[in-house]
Amino acid sequence: MSMIDLTVSKGALSEAGKAELMSALTRTVLRCEGISPDNAVAESMIWTFVTESPMVMVGGKPADEPRYRVVVGLPQGRLDEEEKRGLVAELTGLVLRAERRERDRADSSARDSWRVWVIINEVAEGNWGGAGEIFRLADVLAFSGTPGGEVAHRLSRLN
Repeated sequence: MSMIDLTVSKGALSEAGKAELMSALTRTVLRCEGISPDNAVAESMIWTFVTESPMVMVGGKPADEPRYRVVVGLPQGRLDEEEKRGLVAELTGLVLRAERRERDRADSSARDSWRVWVIINEVAEGNWGGAGEIFRLADVLAFSGTPGGEVAHRLSRLN
């Protein structure tokens, strides 16, 4: 059970490019959460939203190049620090690859990665709700078919 909000500068990506990117972001978040991207039940619990911003400002001035913000909401304890670092790096790479395809660019510079911000919002235990009820990390892990040993490991992060 995760949520991905992607905000892009208006016109930075085509509709097809945004859809393809959101699919790639979804598969990556699933994998980083330890869930097979082929798990249709878990996949149905990841909602994605795309917003095009008509104006992005940097330092109080219009940005000279597109900017991207990826906000990933997931239950607290779902990822450890190493998994978070890996997720941020992978999502940044996916965004830049999508941009390169759209703009027919051969590569990105290290400077380009500064135009992608990834924010991981961990929803505190007991604060994720859906279908009129609260879902705790144990519920989410069970729903996604996480093996018992892995459930215990991830739940131990809450203490």
